[in-house]
Parts: sequence; structure tokens; C-alpha cells
Amino acid sequence: MSTGSARALTYPLLVTCGALAVIAAWVPFADIDQVSALVVVALGVLGYTAYQLGLAFGVFSTGSTVLGTVDGRRVRQQYRLVSRSWLEISSGGRPVWQPVFYEPALSVLTPTELELTGRSVLQGNTRFYPSGRVRTTEPAGKLVDNPSRPSETPAFGVARRLVLDVQPAIGAPLVGLLWVYVMNGGLGAFIAATTVAAATFTWLSAIRGSDPS
Repeated sequence: MSTGSARALTYPLLVTCGALAVIAAWVPFADIDQVSALVVVALGVLGYTAYQLGLAFGVFSTGSTVLGTVDGRRVRQQYRLVSRSWLEISSGGRPVWQPVFYEPALSVLTPTELELTGRSVLQGNTRFYPSGRVRTTEPAGKLVDNPSRPSETPAFGVARRLVLDVQPAIGAPLVGLLWVYVMNGGLGAFIAATTVAAATFTWLSAIRGSDPS
């Protein structure tokens, strides 16, 4: 396993820390009901992050029953505001799809042989970290194969990735309005609920393995 491949998990963990920081920042200004809601959100973020890391490191099964060397290729899924990387794996004439955390090597990956160990996906010295369970049906939306092979492996900064992942946060003000309506809060409660929702939506995109390419 290449040491560089572990960087695939750096970005989603950074976004997780950012989401928890936003939640923690509002605790001193919250009443007991609001604190309870913030704690529930924080526990949800921590719990789902732990689950995703468990899938990535093979603690939890991804549901794959295929082992050994197989043919595979990388495809990029675009569905509404969701963009993810998948490995389309051919086995016995029937393909399956494994979502993986984005690794720059994916952008230059052509159809090749992949090594499936039951806990990881290897291609040479590069390990691809699963970001979800294996699907036996094609993921929804548009699946695009690598249109070309860049001469150099591309690098996408945190700022670009955040711009892409923050798109689902467009619905955050609706969450803020709903919170104010239910809890009879004021402007402060609306701002707090909106920022927490925006951070949570952004985190969810990142921790599920968003693809910035």
C-alpha cells in the first residue's frame, strides 16, 4: 500500500472536524433544548464517520463476495448535486459497483486488473478505500468513464473540494426556518440552525466520498 493513498481520507476527516467545530461554537449560546439538539447532531456526525472509517479500513464488510484478481475501471457518478467515484468491477460477466473515497490516482486509472481481498481494493501499490457498500445495480444518475488520461496526476485543493461539497447546503436555510417555526426561536436561532445544517450537509457529501474531478 502506498503511503500517499492514505491521503484519500484526509479531506473527509478535515471536513468532519470542521462540522464538529461549527456545532461546538454554538453550544455556549444555546439553551438546554438547543444544546440537546446540537449533541444529537454531533453524535450523528461521529457515529456515521466511525461507520465510514470502518468500511474504509475493512472493519465492516462492504458486502462484496468477490475475491482475487478481477477486471475493473473507474467511473464518476453525477446525480443531482452528488458526485462520487466508483470502481466498476467485472466478475463472472456481471458487474458490481464499489464506491471509493477519491484518490488522485483514480483520475488516470484506465481499465485494469484490481486485487480484491475482501477488506480492500488494490491496484499495484495503491489502495482504494471503500466509501460505502457494494451495489449489484448501477448507481443512479450519469456515470462517466475517464474521458482522457492527463499526463500528470491532478491535485485538487481543499478550497475546490469544499466549493463542490457545499452545494447541498442550499437547503440549510429551510432547516433554519423549520427550527424557528417549531421552537419559536428568533434570528439568532435561525442563523445557528442554518450554519449547523450547512456544515452537516457539507460533511455528509465529504464523508460519503465526493469526487472533485
